Formats: sequence, C-alpha cells, structure tokens
Amino acid sequence: MNDADLMTEGFKRASDQLRRAATPDGFVASAYERENYRRIWARDGVITLLAALNLKDDELTKSALATLRTLARYRGPHGEIPSNVDAVQGRVSYGGTAGRVDADLWFVIGCHRYWQVTQDNSFLEEFLPSLQKVEFLLGAWEFNNKGLVYVPETGDWADEYLQHGYVLYDQLLYWRALRGLSEIHEAMRGSASNLLQDKIDSLVGRIKANYWFNHDCDVNKAGVYHPVMFEKGCKVAENRETYWLPYFSPTGYGYRFDAMANVLVSLLGIATKEQQEKVDDYINSNIVADKLKLLPAFSPVIKEIDKDWEELQSTFIYTFRNKPYEYQNGGLWPMITGFYVANLAQRGKTDRAKEYLEAIHQANKLGEEGDQWGFYEFINGKTLKPGGMRAQTWSAAAAVMGKLALDGKNIL
Repeated sequence: MNDADLMTEGFKRASDQLRRAATPDGFVASAYERENYRRIWARDGVITLLAALNLKDDELTKSALATLRTLARYRGPHGEIPSNVDAVQGRVSYGGTAGRVDADLWFVIGCHRYWQVTQDNSFLEEFLPSLQKVEFLLGAWEFNNKGLVYVPETGDWADEYLQHGYVLYDQLLYWRALRGLSEIHEAMRGSASNLLQDKIDSLVGRIKANYWFNHDCDVNKAGVYHPVMFEKGCKVAENRETYWLPYFSPTGYGYRFDAMANVLVSLLGIATKEQQEKVDDYINSNIVADKLKLLPAFSPVIKEIDKDWEELQSTFIYTFRNKPYEYQNGGLWPMITGFYVANLAQRGKTDRAKEYLEAIHQANKLGEEGDQWGFYEFINGKTLKPGGMRAQTWSAAAAVMGKLALDGKNIL
C-alpha cells in the first residue's frame, strides 16, 4: 500500500470507528466490549467531539451533544464533571483516589466548541447552569487565588504517572476554557466580562513566565509564581530554552518532556515562533524515531535504575501498566500525535505534518494475531507493538483530526 492509499484508507477507517463509538448517550471510549471503556469519558468524549464536529455528519453531531448532556446530567453538586459515566447502568466515577481536574476543563472546551460550530444559542441556555458551576469550582481549585489551578497527583489524564501541583497541561486547558467562557458570557449577556478577560490575560502571563527557562534564569519578570523556587529550579535545569517544563509544586520543578503540554502551548498560540522551533528541534532530535513518528506521553522513560521507579510502581489504579516504554512511561500515542499534526498544519509545516499523520495511520493499522486496524491506545516505544485497549476512539479521532487540520479546519 502506497502512502496515498494509506492516508485514504486510514481516514475512512478512522471515520467509521467514530461512528461505531457513537451511542445515544454519547461517544464511548472504545467500541470494544470491555465495560470500563464502554463508558462516556469526559476527556475522550470531548477530544472525539473536536474531530467529529468538523465532519459535518448529523449522527456524529448528535452524539457530540449527547456526550455533553450525559456529563452535565451527572455533574456533582459543586460542579464536578464526571471522569466517566456508565449511562446504561447509571454508574458514575469522578476519578480514582483523586478527582480529575481536566474533566471539568475538557467539558467547558467541548461546550464552547459545540456552540462555535453549531451556533445553537438554545444549547447555551441549556448548559449555562452547568458551566457556571464549573467556572466557580475551577476558581476554587486555584486554592490561593494566584490564577493557576492545583492538580493532585493522578488528577488529570496522566492518572498513573508522577506529576502534580501546577501542571502545565491543565493550565493550558484552563486558559482555553476561560476563553470559551468569555465568549459565551458575551453571547448570553451582550457584553464582555472584564473579570474573565483579566483572568485570561493574567493566566497567559503566568504560563509564559513560569514554564520556560531562559539561559539567564531571569526572575525579574512579572508573573513568576515563586521567585526563589524558579531561580533554584532554573539553575539546576539541563533543558533551558529547549522545551516547556511539565509542572512545579511545593517540592520544586519537574523536568521530563510532557508531549501533550508542549504541543498544546504551541497549538493555542501561546508559544513564540522561536519557542515552537526549539520544541520541534528537540522532538526531532531526541523524542521520535524515523521508524515510527509518534510522540510518547512523557520522556525520558523511567527505568528500574531511576530514583522515581519505586514511586511509579506504586502509582496505579488496578494493575501496574507503566513498564518502561509502555502506557504513559514512554508509550507512543496516536492521540497526542494527532494534536501535533494539527499544530504543524496550523503553522504551515505541511510536509512534516503529513509524516506524522502517516505514522498515526501506521499505528492505527496495527493489530494482533494477523488482524489489522486495531486502533490501539498506545504503541510500545521500543518494540513498536500495540498496547492498551483496542478500538480506542481517540486514536481514531487523531487520524480524523490530522486530516481535517491539513484541510485547513480549526481543531481546538
């Protein structure tokens, strides 16, 4: 199969996979018959929604709306959006030992994006009470009123990985969610919210100030959250002016490469062109291999000899999945790569975007025991064998997202 045929077939099969995942209650995480994945997940559902809405398919649009309605129906009393819902049995989970901060963030983004695409103002009237609850809860999660949401360990999509505190990925989603809330406020009230605009401006300043280390470790810039921690963290960092830092917490900075955060900060237009190029260079030189251009969740891999290994081994929900080169510990993710394709396409880097999209199709085509097009959750970063759940809806969404972005569609 040549490259063009792979692109055509991959897009068709991915689109069909989205349709198989569409139910009257919303998009399930996987069409495969395994109970925990036959649920409506906030994160998976909204990422699928971002791809599906651009297909202009009535049934997919209905399922996108159903996804948001299911999440809103099971909203907690303070505005907690479920991590996942079994709508058939009426069972709901807000997370494991810690709740999922990004469930609320993705929900707001999904609501705003649905309204942007459909221009259905009755949708806003229906969802406004939920959005107001979520907005208040997100503000409470700032804890000390300094503009950044605090994320407990396992409190977002990296639910079995080692990062916590002021996680960049969540701050970026928070900024995007606030922008959406600001537009919704203006549409519903007829005027802009100065309070929301101030929060948006302050948050983008804090993102720029706290998560990128310059060579001179300058702490005399506005927005630095904790100058002493920043200076100490910068002076010991080996990655100044290389990529965006994943998080900082009361115990200091994290230094591993968080692919989703580094993609989002560029896709959302927060990174400068120079920063974008530096991250691209780092990805091409240190992260991806020519044999399969997919982004790992985090890098470098935590191995048995590393000081973090013992803690990682005890951080899991049911069974330990973060063996070296698997799952979030160096596993390669079509979903994350789909956002990178969108980012590259948005910046006019078409040839490179096509290379990564082709890799997504190659990964989605993998199967076990002679099967093809398994749409697995991740690919082992060393053996390149598929891992995790098959028929993963957001792996299919990544392929759709990439194709639509190359066609000039806005994804996020």
